Amino acid sequence: MARRTAKTHLRKTLRSRGHQSLIHILVEARKKAGMTQRDLASRIKRPHSFVGRMEAGERRVDVIEFIEIARVLGADPKELFGRLVD
Repeated sequence: MARRTAKTHLRKTLRSRGHQSLIHILVEARKKAGMTQRDLASRIKRPHSFVGRMEAGERRVDVIEFIEIARVLGADPKELFGRLVD
């Protein structure tokens, strides 16, 4: 059976304008919640480096992580996401 290969390519999003906007929104929400990176890391049960790398734009944030982070920060994930796509 012949194998089909798709020629669609997703652009790399790490450090893209959209990725930078996402990080800006999350950092702003963290600061509004009055949390440090260490506070957030502790609340999501991840090492401090996880949050540091995320906020430095060195790691992607998947949808489930985004929702968890938003909720821990006391923010509405839908509202934060809406700001990203507007």
